[in-house]
Amino acid sequence: MSPELARAESLIASIPDYPQSGILFRDIMPLLADARALRATTEALIEPFAGSFDVVAGIEARGFILAGAAAIAAGVGFAPIRKAGKLPRPAAAVDYALEYGTATVEMHDDLPAGTRILLIDDVLATGGTLAAGREIVKSLGYTVAGIAVLFEIDGLGGRDVIGELHTVFRSA
Repeated sequence: MSPELARAESLIASIPDYPQSGILFRDIMPLLADARALRATTEALIEPFAGSFDVVAGIEARGFILAGAAAIAAGVGFAPIRKAGKLPRPAAAVDYALEYGTATVEMHDDLPAGTRILLIDDVLATGGTLAAGREIVKSLGYTVAGIAVLFEIDGLGGRDVIGELHTVFRSA
């Protein structure tokens, strides 16, 4: 790991019992507030996929921030995958389970069929959110060019659900 990435990782705070008891929340806001850390992690997120995607899709909410930065860095567009009820004209919806509840994501169908999408989220835990993101992208006729996350929590089964993905940081 480069010194810049090691520094960026040190900025991720661990918050116990948030949003509910037993959950260890990874707060990436200090990393996002640091320009050098944000640049280093953005570059690390997209590097393995250089030239293989047309659009970056980010999952609400923190995935938006990373995907937006990644889209700008790569010189491509951005597509949001939103929580239910947030889009004025959703084309598709997918329900999924979280480690602490259930949720639904929605997405527009504004892109040409076959658009190659790099799917980005902040944290991989149980894999439900990213699996829903992958499913909605495919259901709209787009191609998943890759999946990348800033932080993977080992031991929660997310990698088993998602399969092949790129992770910048990992933790037990």
